[in-house]
Amino acid sequence: MVETPEEKRRRLLGLAREAVAKAYSTGEHSISQAINSYNEIEKSRNLLHERIEEWYGIYFPELTLGSAETYTRFVIEAGGNKKQASKESLQRLLGDGAEEVAAKIQRSIGAEPEASEFDALRSLANTELEMTKLENEIDAYLNENVPKLMPNISYLVDYRLAAELLSKAGSLTKLANMPASTLQLLGAEKALFRHLRSGARPPKYGILFKLKEVTIAERSSKGRIARLFATKLSIAARADAFSKRFIGKELKESIEKGIEKIKAKGPTKTGSMDFSSFRSRRPQRGPRENRPQRGGNQRWDDRRKRY
Repeated sequence: MVETPEEKRRRLLGLAREAVAKAYSTGEHSISQAINSYNEIEKSRNLLHERIEEWYGIYFPELTLGSAETYTRFVIEAGGNKKQASKESLQRLLGDGAEEVAAKIQRSIGAEPEASEFDALRSLANTELEMTKLENEIDAYLNENVPKLMPNISYLVDYRLAAELLSKAGSLTKLANMPASTLQLLGAEKALFRHLRSGARPPKYGILFKLKEVTIAERSSKGRIARLFATKLSIAARADAFSKRFIGKELKESIEKGIEKIKAKGPTKTGSMDFSSFRSRRPQRGPRENRPQRGGNQRWDDRRKRY
């Protein structure tokens, strides 16, 4: 029986709906949205905390705390009148550093904020704490679900970095089909296009720079370690997407051995990539006075001699 155009349209629409539903049922897109939200919230929270420190620094410039959350809680609970803060409240907020902060309060040159101004500052600090809470909730979601979707990749790198690789690639299948060289440069697209457009130095890594092994490595070894990780992550992505076998332990051991070899080899002679291959392949010409002299039009001169 011949299929009518309307029946064909309905059948193709049904297949498209099934494909979309199947693509979204894996949880890949949820993880991509979660890691993008986490990064944006973290960036906004850091900017907000810088504003809070600058603002409250007018009234307590001597205050320096190692934790941003502790600083914010101090502003909320003791920022209105720091000199009236009790030892018990400071001990509860700061722990071992309470005595040091109490001494700074006594010799502080800052005044106390007005009530209306402190209300606005406290609202800003409460907003930061809410953002911190939301950030922790998203982080807990990623910590639980990324290893389920990508057990091999998340065994080799941090689960947040694994989620970023997934988000940059678009899907686990696309990440698995990428060559290692492309995976290595995920997140460095701007630097890569700048190199292709203007001949600037090419990037050695993208978001793989967040790896502890790359960060603490010698400058001349960072690119080689990133290349090593990209190669093993490419294999891990194929295992997670297609074979569903756990080979993370073997890949981890291979990475550790490769890093030991890179460290034993030491830095390269130049400490950077050799760019001589990117120069023109044309042979270098000598000085102008040593070049062979050419006539105007040799072919036309030969024709004139014939006649």
